Amino acid sequence: MRRQGTILVIDDEEIMREILETLLTREGYRVRLAASGPEGLEVARSTPIDAVIVDVMMPGMDGLQVLDAIRDIDDELPVLMITAFASMETAVTAMKKGAFDYITKPFKNDEVLVVLNNAVERRRLVAENLTLKQNLQARYHKFANIIGGSPQMKQVFDLIIQAAPSRSTILITGESGTGKELVARAIHSNSARSDKSFVTVNSGNLPPDLLESTLFGHVKGAFTGAVYPKKGLFDLADKGSIFFDEIGNISGETQAKLLRVMQEREFMRLGGMETIKVDVRIIAATNVDLKQEMEEGRFREDLFYRLHVIAIHLPPLRDRKSDIPLLVQHFLKKYAEENERPVLEVLPETLDLLMEHDWPGNVRELENVIERAVVLTPGRTMGPDMIPEHVRRLPRTVVPQVALPPEGISLKDVTAAYERQWIESALEAAGGVQKRAAELLHIKPTTLNEMIKRYDIRPRRKKAGAPDGDDRLEPATSDVE
Repeated sequence: MRRQGTILVIDDEEIMREILETLLTREGYRVRLAASGPEGLEVARSTPIDAVIVDVMMPGMDGLQVLDAIRDIDDELPVLMITAFASMETAVTAMKKGAFDYITKPFKNDEVLVVLNNAVERRRLVAENLTLKQNLQARYHKFANIIGGSPQMKQVFDLIIQAAPSRSTILITGESGTGKELVARAIHSNSARSDKSFVTVNSGNLPPDLLESTLFGHVKGAFTGAVYPKKGLFDLADKGSIFFDEIGNISGETQAKLLRVMQEREFMRLGGMETIKVDVRIIAATNVDLKQEMEEGRFREDLFYRLHVIAIHLPPLRDRKSDIPLLVQHFLKKYAEENERPVLEVLPETLDLLMEHDWPGNVRELENVIERAVVLTPGRTMGPDMIPEHVRRLPRTVVPQVALPPEGISLKDVTAAYERQWIESALEAAGGVQKRAAELLHIKPTTLNEMIKRYDIRPRRKKAGAPDGDDRLEPATSDVE
């Protein structure tokens, strides 16, 4: 099979460059040659490269220095280190710096080709994953402030995308602090009305008369103090969207007038007789059970069904704890920028505490905790002592099992506190096949094997009748063989 890809060979020995060029060209690779580190880096900067083969021992700029520089140019570019000096210390250093693999001279041609093929394949997968992420970001680009990768939040994202282009009224439900206004803004931003006004109504903070005047405006003399006529929020929201936050708090009289606007797309100013037409998309949110409010006579049945055309429910943070690490990183960066401070590193035990809290105040409570830590932490590390006492002293709960995406996940992007969980998830998804699990985690099988030993993930017996070389494993039992 003819290989595809461009390989950069950096070696100060001309004979070695010629050997590798002949070998790789015969396999179908395009080959670029460089006789020194600086020359190779110039090629890497100016030419699309799929993998690099670099000699460790070179005069001037050695291979490890080249590796560091390549990481700065393209952190995902796989680098294969080759040297005539078999040194485990050098090998470990190279791998820690991000080398893809390490081979000693004299090498076997097949060995080089197998490792290089794996490197190019990883490069291809990384490119595909990047494209996928970019597509997802493009899909969700207008609600980047809604953070979450859990299945529950993906359902919310999909509902936003499906519902936003329509004219339908949308009801957003969820506990306080779950981000209902962010979802409302995302719906507006992803609609054809995105270039028009998005008007927020704080339904529960105004007395009925003032709320009606605020919504519909008033004519001169409509009430004491109405010296001048005034337009309302519906006027401001014409051709755009109006968002009723905590709509369950509005009075029965205001509910009736709002129902008329929704049905007829028209209203009258307070104290006026003129009918005013508007084209407004209504989005409402509530943290109470409107159906129960309706059954108990506090909310109009006809208004409830007018609002309940498309419903989007935001889950509480305690039901999507796998999103907490993403939210923590988001808020760390946000408040580091606002306060001109470095982004804090979160210790694993600190993240454990955050994961174990039930967050009755939801995302808003977590955001406040992170903002406090960014402002008060004296160094660059966020330790458990920076977590408020009320978060630390609550009873601990079991951290939910992480769900591995079908395309896998790069283990290097995972917080150390959750490496074991991701490894166990990958092994389960791979049916116990360590090679496949390593692919899902974007690491080498040998690295996975070492991590299994480090975390004391118990070995499991090979399935009865499985052929040699098949490392598909049965679940571990309580006895140790």
